[in-house]
Amino acid sequence: MRIIPAIDIIDGKCVRLSQGDYSTSKIYNENPLEVAKEFADHGIKYLHLVDLDGAKSKHIVNHKVLEKIASGTDLKIDFGGGLKSDEDLRIAFESGARQITGGSIAVKQPEVFFSWLEKFGNEKIILGADAKNKKIAVSGWTEESGEDLLPFIQQYSAKGVKYVICTDISKDGMLTGPSIDLYREILEENPGLKLIASGGVATFDDLPYLREVGCEGAIIGKAIYEGKISLKQLEKFILENGGSQEINI
Repeated sequence: MRIIPAIDIIDGKCVRLSQGDYSTSKIYNENPLEVAKEFADHGIKYLHLVDLDGAKSKHIVNHKVLEKIASGTDLKIDFGGGLKSDEDLRIAFESGARQITGGSIAVKQPEVFFSWLEKFGNEKIILGADAKNKKIAVSGWTEESGEDLLPFIQQYSAKGVKYVICTDISKDGMLTGPSIDLYREILEENPGLKLIASGGVATFDDLPYLREVGCEGAIIGKAIYEGKISLKQLEKFILENGGSQEINI
């Protein structure tokens, strides 16, 4: 299972929210590149970078941060937040993203999302399936779409989506543990899906459970920044699992 730390960006700074609520924003570092370098120094190979300004503005905003991290480290970055057009994707990939995540666009303009899958391939395009009470949320989690989570994932999996990041919004930033049962249910219905768990990871002990369920990756945010999980622990986990699983992106 890949370990994927998260950096969320507002105004170029590294922040965390609770349950996607912008009013809970807490700045952890004014220099996201410093944070990313620290991750890389502990053997981490992947990064989940979210443009929260972009999610609000509905177009890419913090691509300069992406560019700095991509050029200043060897981290393989998946980038999301407000990606709505081919131009947004062009900027993201040219700025150094290895993968992009599309969430709201897959709900509101599925034909655009499918065109990206066709153009860039299913190794590069991740489906963002963020949900509360098993209902998909969109627009930076400010709206509930009415779409049911499980059929939503099944529909896209049937059409060639390979990677899915699933965030249980009620868990995000709350340090209460991840939605193990939900991930088990998703993987039972979609064998072969590369499911990346996001939200709620609170202690190092959560990671073996996610791996046993079959998650391909685990995104970790606040638990790192609040010192609940140390980078040394993550480094050891990666080494004990034969080095972080490489993916061809």
